[in-house]
Amino acid sequence: MTPSAAETKMQFLFTLRAQGVTDKRVLEAMERIDRARFVQYQPERAYDDTPLPINCGQTISQPSVVGLMTQALNVQPRDKVLEVGTGSGYQAAVLSQLARRVYTIDRFARLANEAKAIFEKLDLGNITSVMGDGSFGLPDQAPFDRILVTAAAEDPPGPLLAQLKIGGIMVVPVGQSNAVQSLIKVTRNDDGFEYDEIRDVRFVPLVEGIGRE
Repeated sequence: MTPSAAETKMQFLFTLRAQGVTDKRVLEAMERIDRARFVQYQPERAYDDTPLPINCGQTISQPSVVGLMTQALNVQPRDKVLEVGTGSGYQAAVLSQLARRVYTIDRFARLANEAKAIFEKLDLGNITSVMGDGSFGLPDQAPFDRILVTAAAEDPPGPLLAQLKIGGIMVVPVGQSNAVQSLIKVTRNDDGFEYDEIRDVRFVPLVEGIGRE
């Protein structure tokens, strides 16, 4: 007997809590956004806590990592958020439930356009999807209250740090692309940046330039 949609959703939320996602607003956002809408392959695994393949050789992150990154970002209702690495669009959709405005950028036009189409179908009108080199952020829209990077850099990228407001937070995986990386929370204050490690993660590398697909 297959589990009902309600049972699947309950198990999904239980798994998130067990992995440390305890923020009520984040859990509610992830309950509202159907991950299955963003899973292009293996839809039967949409609510498994595992990364899954998407187009352009990329992945949709495992839900618990999405939840932990979103929780660390501490998004407030009036915040303007930049996401670097749109991928499937799932993370941006979750952020859209918490922020005033979300800008998401991907180096692959195909991914940016596919995500934009899903956002439109779901009537997520506060997300702007852009194709471009995310390692340089979006200077025209800066500064941002929050920045989320969904690809690993060897160090927090300088252009992104510069686009963060005083009092703003950036969450970014840091480390070599072929090794376990550290998920870092960066808080900008009046006299510089404060760094806190969250947990070990594994992300695709942050690559400069525009993708060919």
